[in-house]
Order: sequence, then structure tokens, then C-alpha cells
Amino acid sequence: MADFTDLRTTMVDTQVRPSDVTKYTVIEALLNVPRESFVPHEKRDAAYIGEHIHLDANRVVIDPRVLAKMLDSLDIQQDELVLDVGVGLGYSSAIIARMAEAVVALEDDEARGGEAQSLLVEHGVDNVVVQVGDLNEGAAVHGPYDVIVVEGGVEILPEALKSQLKEGGRIATLFMDGALGAVRVGSKLNGEINWRFVFNATAPVLPGFQKDYTFEL
Repeated sequence: MADFTDLRTTMVDTQVRPSDVTKYTVIEALLNVPRESFVPHEKRDAAYIGEHIHLDANRVVIDPRVLAKMLDSLDIQQDELVLDVGVGLGYSSAIIARMAEAVVALEDDEARGGEAQSLLVEHGVDNVVVQVGDLNEGAAVHGPYDVIVVEGGVEILPEALKSQLKEGGRIATLFMDGALGAVRVGSKLNGEINWRFVFNATAPVLPGFQKDYTFEL
């Protein structure tokens, strides 16, 4: 049987730290949250290989290096409310919960959402609430949010999510353009989001975040 504690430490030392992730809160969370518990059981042995882990055709558990760099750039504080969009089985929310005051974990698959809530409770994560609903609609009932994290690729960012970000809040999004992708962090100022490039990465585009392509003859 794999020694997941050793694999977790190796992941941080060989994948995360060399990627310029320096914030203690991010490193501490990655060392303490058992990623193998938040992936499909048959994929536990692949939990620390440094790749996305597929849940279905267009949903993944984000590569830990990508997640870590996003969170390092966001610099989440202990008094902040975070919306985590597309949480799968809850790994990202368990990580963010160690940095934030509270997390709203949004999942569109009811069975996965239920399993995520059970896993979070099982691991003593008591400051996350899982909400099931369309990812592109956000979770306005609990907002507005200091920080929004989108756990997958995006071609367009829905207005619903933009509107649920507080003035002065931050959002991390992986924008996809064909096969190419870039993580950008946005800050909301005077109702508009101003973006800065952080690093290149790719992920499947989430349902509801695709461009509406129209073809003309």
C-alpha cells in the first residue's frame, strides 16, 4: 500500500515549491489535506502524480501545482469568505478552508456534492458548506464573496460570478483559448474586473463556461 504521507510531502517538495509557491498557508494546507481521500477510490494511487485527475468528460480534480499557484496568487486571508466553483469531491475546498474564514463549495452534480459534504465532515472540515447548482450561476444566496476560485477551464466568465464578487475582491480563473490556457487573477474595482496574467495552464472547460460559437455562411 502506498505511503500517502510520504507521497504528499514529495508532491510539495518536487511539484509545488519549485513552482514558486512560497506562502506558508498554501504549503501547510497541501501537506495536511489528504488528496487521496478526495479523488475517486480507484484513482487513489494516482493522487500525487502531478496531473489533473478526471472525474468525467469535462470535470477534473485540478493538478495540485496549478491549484497551489492559483491560491498563492490570491493570498486568501483568515477573515475572508470564498466561493469555490466546481469542487468535485471537495479537495480544493478542504485546502481553502485552512486559509479562509468560510468556503461555499459549488458543485453541479448532486451525487458528487453529497459525497464532498460527507468527506469534508469526515475530515473535520467544519467551515465549508456544499451547495448543488449550476456552476455558471454561482451561489448568490451566500454572497457576495471576498474571493472566487474557478476549478476548471473557462472560455467566458458568466456575469453571475462577476456580480457575486465584492468590490475589492479577487478571482482566479483559468481562461482557455483552444488548446492554450492561462491563469489570470482579477481584482474588482469600481464594478469592473481588472485582470493580470499569472501563469500558463490548461484544463477542460466547465459546463456553462463555453463561448457561444455561431457560424455564418
